[in-house]
Amino acid sequence: MELIYGPWPWYIGGIMIAIVMFLLLMMGKTFGVSSNLRTLCTICGAGNKSDFFKFNWKTQKWNLLVITGAAIGGFIATNFLSTDMSIALNPATVENLDSLGFENAGASYLPAELFQFTSIKSIVLLALGGLLVGFGTRYAGGCTSGHAISGLSNLQLPSLIAVIGFFIGGLTMIHLLFPLIF
Repeated sequence: MELIYGPWPWYIGGIMIAIVMFLLLMMGKTFGVSSNLRTLCTICGAGNKSDFFKFNWKTQKWNLLVITGAAIGGFIATNFLSTDMSIALNPATVENLDSLGFENAGASYLPAELFQFTSIKSIVLLALGGLLVGFGTRYAGGCTSGHAISGLSNLQLPSLIAVIGFFIGGLTMIHLLFPLIF
């Protein structure tokens, strides 16, 4: 059997997501990555400090398995199934990123300029971004995967509102704030 290298077509991923969502719906479960952080905090004893973390975490073991599988799958795909880490970016995007100081735009999925822990600016930006994402996830009652995949597939209006907010926030960040930061 020959291994297939490179990204799978969008329709394969879409069908796989639909199958998983159907199975979760039939089992009365909802998918979301951010709920795993709450579960991990509960396992580590955060329920002693906050009532938010007082719940039976054992009911979420299946979700911990999903996030573990995603991490393992990402590792396998990156290290064993990927031959080229460069991504196809529009030349205008590459030029724009070059003008902002990104030297190897399109060379990898994670720009080295964003993930260098050697400068105070990078550390502050990553910490602030993490806090904002954490606050937004809690305030919205879930993360992008939970709302966009689970919530929308269940036709939930709050998820539609949250997803619209995520897109507005992303567009605002990339078009207005990102050029000011870099």
